[in-house]
Amino acid sequence: MSTLQPAALPESVNDKTIAEPPESVKPRRRRKTAAGEAARAISSPWASGTAIVIAILWTIPTFGLLVTSFREQRAINTSGWWTAFGDPSAWTLENYRQALAPGTSASLSQYFINTVVITIPAVMLPIFLATLAAYAFAWMPFPGRDALFVAVFALQIVPLQVALIPLLSIYTERLGFGASYWSVWLSHTIFALPLATFLIHNFMRELPGELMEAARVDGAGHVTIFFKILLPLLTPAIAAFGIFQFLWVWNDLLVSLVFLGGTPDVAPITVRVAELSGSRGSAWYLLSAGAFIAMIVPVVVFLALQRYFVRGLLAGGLKG
Repeated sequence: MSTLQPAALPESVNDKTIAEPPESVKPRRRRKTAAGEAARAISSPWASGTAIVIAILWTIPTFGLLVTSFREQRAINTSGWWTAFGDPSAWTLENYRQALAPGTSASLSQYFINTVVITIPAVMLPIFLATLAAYAFAWMPFPGRDALFVAVFALQIVPLQVALIPLLSIYTERLGFGASYWSVWLSHTIFALPLATFLIHNFMRELPGELMEAARVDGAGHVTIFFKILLPLLTPAIAAFGIFQFLWVWNDLLVSLVFLGGTPDVAPITVRVAELSGSRGSAWYLLSAGAFIAMIVPVVVFLALQRYFVRGLLAGGLKG
């Protein structure tokens, strides 16, 4: 009786060819492996404990500032904030009442409006320009693309303070902006573009190229691909940068003072907070209350967008 023998494999097919996956699968497998290692590292007890310690050390000064904002001036001048829990009679809302009271020429609401007018365009302009630039760097090949991207990213090392006086001269003498909001909007946009382009570009490169190829087969151009396909997928990266830029512009004092001055009709809320201490610093105890009043809007924005924050920051970090 004859036994069936397995058919011989062709010589061109060997064990290595059967065992190894296609080359296109390897980057995906490496990304999954890197993602698993990163998840295990983050979830380890040592990492969790370190994160808790850092969070506590970071929170204690803020908590002390909060307690100080509810203490009387006498108690603040004579004892530390940690002694407030043993003296309930020293708690008061007077600091907040004085901080919210109308100033010499304008109320706090006017400074809030000025800050909103400064912040919203200063966040939207760099996001819009950076998404366009990131798309060009990611999906539009042109000569010198990589060198130009490195140059744009390297512009982050230029400190803002170095360019304040030259920019002020250009705005005043050549463009005729003077003390207008356009000078602040353009300044924040200029110095935010390198980081915004870098973050959004890294996130955009993680998107599968098959989406763009399928859209081009269907006859879509760059405008259609950008606005209808890519832009809805860029929400995490845009939100991550938007949080950074919003906090930076909202808490900015130097740029607004240089380009706008300290008049109540254009000055942001940071100017009013700085004025709370008085001309000789005798009312410095009001700064804690003013700081928390100015902090309300950034905290709300951060809590509303925090689910996108980590996803946007880690964009491109696990590229294989």
